[in-house]
Amino acid sequence: MNNDTICALATANGIGALGIIRVSGNDALPIVQKSFPTKQLEKQKSHTIHYGYFMDGEEAIDEVMLSIFLAPKSFTTENSVEIAFHGSPHIGKRILETLIKNGARMAKAGEFTLRAFINGRIDLSQAEAIADVIASENEASRKVAINQLKGGITNEISLLRTDLLNFVSLIELELDFAEEDVEFADRTALTQLLNKIEIKLNSLIESFQYGNAIKNGTAVAIIGKPNAGKSTLLNALLKEERAIVSNIAGTTRDTIEEVLHIKGHAFRLIDTAGLRETADEIEAIGVKKAKEKVENANILVYLADAATEDFSEDIEMIQSLLRDDLKLIICATKIDEVIPTKYEAVEDIFRKAIANDFDFIKISAVENQNIQDLKNELSSYVEQLKSEENNVVITNQRHFEALQKSLDAVHKVKEAITFQISTELLAYELRNALEHLGEISGEVTNDEVLGNIFSKFCIGK
Repeated sequence: MNNDTICALATANGIGALGIIRVSGNDALPIVQKSFPTKQLEKQKSHTIHYGYFMDGEEAIDEVMLSIFLAPKSFTTENSVEIAFHGSPHIGKRILETLIKNGARMAKAGEFTLRAFINGRIDLSQAEAIADVIASENEASRKVAINQLKGGITNEISLLRTDLLNFVSLIELELDFAEEDVEFADRTALTQLLNKIEIKLNSLIESFQYGNAIKNGTAVAIIGKPNAGKSTLLNALLKEERAIVSNIAGTTRDTIEEVLHIKGHAFRLIDTAGLRETADEIEAIGVKKAKEKVENANILVYLADAATEDFSEDIEMIQSLLRDDLKLIICATKIDEVIPTKYEAVEDIFRKAIANDFDFIKISAVENQNIQDLKNELSSYVEQLKSEENNVVITNQRHFEALQKSLDAVHKVKEAITFQISTELLAYELRNALEHLGEISGEVTNDEVLGNIFSKFCIGK
């Protein structure tokens, strides 16, 4: 990383009341000073705000407020200045152009956060948490991201690494005295520690399913035969006329996706084409896409028209779509059109025909009857994924993979102890476990990993 001074727009592009440009680096103060003659910035205290005009030569570009953060008490731990200006994109562009003329350069994606990581202010998992906080779209994802930003994951991993590192040191010492045939590391105590680490790693790995649901939303495919009420249900859930509703079969020919928030969790609702054999080429494509969406869904909401006399086609379709990891909710629709006793018979038919466990709800999307019951079922699915024993939730694919590799290394260490395999192999697997745990916090990393992570950040972060 270069030690030069960087600048970038920190607020969103577009017109707003205010915009903020960040400047960070050894020469941040003298570079800004060239355009801010009102005060001598290098004589000002840290964490102070100063009013004046930002100048390009003799021309005043805008009336601004400067916030000064002196090293090491800044986000990057470098001297930093934040310039608050009137939120015109043109003004922001002029200020950036002037800063570059004064000696700064445009920051790369995520470079401010990268500097904070490299300078030791935050670890890698906290850096990723910053991106997650910015991208959070619901209350649950915000809470998890904030916990990670506060070091939740790092604290858990650090405890495991510290205990493991003590044993690695003893095993390495045994290698130095290989000819003496001595044991410095108590194998029984090491096995106990590995069992403890294995439990913790499994708990963190299992939390990823819940974490993924929080971060990316839970995919809910709304499936059924034509005219079963799929689009009507989507509109009822969203409380808006999002999908076209018609008595004509095959109205929905493509998938419609919308996000619904229930109790702080995001659900990606997917309204699909009615499932049936069709000679219509476009509708057939829609049916194919509907089946593909189910393959990637977490929850299948299958709508069965209660007025139907023969449910064999519905049952056959459900059985063709089922997976062990797919939650099934069968909704008997149009309860406003049939007698109540009909629903008991409908549920009984499905219970006898489908071996997999499922929830059965009777609804009328038109009359908005029992729609809340469906929402409760969706919400409970996510809540059941949450472990009450683990406060840390894994939401990052990279962390998940590193934990799995660590767990695999722990298993190999345990096998090495059980079968009294050589100390060299034992030390190798212990180092592997340490390395993979270190990948999460960034204690062990490489330029390729860092480039991949920070390239996904916005420029001003």
